[in-house]
Amino acid sequence: MNNWSLSFEPLLGLPLLAALLVLSGLLALIGLWARQRGAVLRLAAFAALAGALLNPVLLKEEREPLQSVVALVVDRSQSQSIGAREQQTDAAILGMKERLARFEQFDVRVVEAGRGAATDEKTETRLFAALQSAFRDVPNSRIAGAIMITDGQVHDIPATHPDFNAPLHALITGHEGEKDRRIHFEKAPRFGLVGKPLEMTYKVTAKGEPQTVLDVTITVNGETVGTQHAVTDEDMQLDILVPNTGRNIVELSIPAGEDELTDINNTTIALVDGIRENLRVLLVSGEPHSGERTWRNLLKSDASVDLVHFTILRPPEKQDETPIYELSLIAFPTRELFVEKIDEFDLIIFDRYQHRDVLPLLYYDYIAEYVEKGGALLVAAGPEYAGYSTIANTPLMSALPAMPTGEVIEEAFYPRLTDLGQRHPVTRALEGSQVEPPQWGRWFRTVRVENPQGEVVMKGADEQPLLLLEHKGEGRVGMLLSDQGWLWARGYEGGGPHVQLYRRLAHWLMKEPELEEERLTADGRGMALDIRRQSMSDDPGPAEVTLPSGKVMQVQLAQSGPGIFTGTTETDEIGLYQIANGKLSTLAHVGPVNAAEFAGIVSTADTLKPAAEAVGGSVHRLSGSDPATINLPSVVPVRALSGASEASGKDWIGLRNTQDSVLKSVNHVPLFGGFFGLGLLLLTLGGMWYREGR
Repeated sequence: MNNWSLSFEPLLGLPLLAALLVLSGLLALIGLWARQRGAVLRLAAFAALAGALLNPVLLKEEREPLQSVVALVVDRSQSQSIGAREQQTDAAILGMKERLARFEQFDVRVVEAGRGAATDEKTETRLFAALQSAFRDVPNSRIAGAIMITDGQVHDIPATHPDFNAPLHALITGHEGEKDRRIHFEKAPRFGLVGKPLEMTYKVTAKGEPQTVLDVTITVNGETVGTQHAVTDEDMQLDILVPNTGRNIVELSIPAGEDELTDINNTTIALVDGIRENLRVLLVSGEPHSGERTWRNLLKSDASVDLVHFTILRPPEKQDETPIYELSLIAFPTRELFVEKIDEFDLIIFDRYQHRDVLPLLYYDYIAEYVEKGGALLVAAGPEYAGYSTIANTPLMSALPAMPTGEVIEEAFYPRLTDLGQRHPVTRALEGSQVEPPQWGRWFRTVRVENPQGEVVMKGADEQPLLLLEHKGEGRVGMLLSDQGWLWARGYEGGGPHVQLYRRLAHWLMKEPELEEERLTADGRGMALDIRRQSMSDDPGPAEVTLPSGKVMQVQLAQSGPGIFTGTTETDEIGLYQIANGKLSTLAHVGPVNAAEFAGIVSTADTLKPAAEAVGGSVHRLSGSDPATINLPSVVPVRALSGASEASGKDWIGLRNTQDSVLKSVNHVPLFGGFFGLGLLLLTLGGMWYREGR
């Protein structure tokens, strides 16, 4: 493409040139006004001189036209996989590429949005952010326009028109008249007290259906707890009981409707962190001793524990006729504690306790029954456990994990973890246990037992059991066969992790979920699913994962530590995942809870219409009367935008054709140079001299 233009390249500076030309022009004009002889020739000579000094040049520019940039923005969000939308999208991309390829002046940039790695791109359909990125290096004058292929559910539509003066066209997938039901929480508290009702609010909507009543299934942590009737488009109240501490998943679901578009948003969840009201612990010390304060201080320092502590002050060798109730300032309420209110305690601790007729034998039977029904018992034993008055000779023996032999080993030893203890959550990775000998102080006494039951997680002198943990019926029992733990608390030989050990032990007995030997948990991290398995076995096998779409996949679990196996998988589906391993199962949510992506599923042309019309664009539906085909508009280049009618029609869309070009070369042709200019100047000056000389 060649362009011709006239330019001036003065031989003198502009101020001097202007002064000369003005003076010469005035003289010529005065001569004309006075009708002097040779005035016309004088004017012609002055004009020739001015032309020579101005040096006019004819420029010939060779330019190459630049292409106009067209952004083809493709919505690849999860809602686009519903029904035939994905097939419509692929067909529309292919068809638009073919139409645009007919015009050499268009540079087509295809941008896919909604499949990125960032979390925000997975939870919202951000097409205008992708459009802005596509035009980041393009000046406004070269933007031909944009074409969006989407279902219309776009979440970053600007409040004003797009920041470019070019048409925006939207091609809408899906079909008119789609039906969809949705349930979502309106009010869902983040925290709740375990065992207490939690107030929540939800709403059910039904697009394309009249107001009706639907059954809502209520599930907590994968277990159905009830159903409720809900009126569509009205706020509904819901009370649930928070079952346990830590993460709880409350799930509400409604049945699919007739001809419903999808049931992907027929389920909603709320994540509730369960918080225990204070745990009630009964600590009964059989006699004052050095380790008694260790237990008391530990339990009193735990804000989640309400402690009831009694110490028996009467030594066993003192046998007189004084009634027991007269030996204490506050009577020991044995019946109230061990009969009437025993079920209110989460844990009972016998600290160096021996049978002294303070408790009737029948009460030991109540304690054993309390354990069988789900209670927790901890026996912190000392030499008295091997003596004549041991509680092993009471009806409590049925709940005890080991019987004493009557021997107490008095020698120094390092408490060590057994192979099971390396994997058990109570003793796993205790600080100082990773080396041999362990980096903690020694103990000097342990009680020898026989026929230990349950799991021996720590061993003492002569490889004898030191810490035993056992499941009894629905309850749990722990037995610490030494009263030397206070040495760690006092810092003897560097001390030891007594707080870590005692606290884990107490909370395992009270069934803290994080301390379960066999536990399966999973969490969503961005668009990744992290699976964690605690197990006492060497290989729990792969985890089976059921995706929100119903697809099933397996995730291999690799050992990341003693008793801990983990696995991670990347996913592109937002929603609730079911994870199973052996007899254990759990739920996890990947992506945001109640994602905006599923707040609106029905395809619509209304959301993008204002933004498109503001810049002279249009919105077209791809679906027609034949579900197997799509209706693509034709592409027409336009020069300028003066209204919406110039950039779109019923079956066509317009894209602006830029006038920008790049300069390749420039040729100069002087108009008053060389012999031509010299001859013209001499001719006019000679004519003026000749006329003046007559």
